[in-house]
Amino acid sequence: MNQQVQEFNEYRGKMNEVILGQNNKVINRLFNLDTNTYAEGALTIKTKEMLGLVASMVLRCDDCIKYHLGKCHDEGISTSEMYEIFAVANIVGGTIVIPHTRRAAEYWEALKEA
Repeated sequence: MNQQVQEFNEYRGKMNEVILGQNNKVINRLFNLDTNTYAEGALTIKTKEMLGLVASMVLRCDDCIKYHLGKCHDEGISTSEMYEIFAVANIVGGTIVIPHTRRAAEYWEALKEA
């Protein structure tokens, strides 16, 4: 597995265990709501992950972007599809999203190597 991808996944998993291990009802419910939001429903998981990625890019959250890139990769999204997702995010979010697109493209390449 690519080191960048591995480090992100290990850190995310470790810190989620710490956070959820505190058994804070509100935080645990928020995490559960997030998980259930991206479950199969009227929209496919693939569609929901693409929507999540665009929203994360527009909101400029690099951790969220990496997470959704990984999920999109798991859902079999092609590089051509990914760059259309990047295009939508940049149109919606404006040029301020370009630096996040650079990092997203770098992480996408890392995912393809993994």
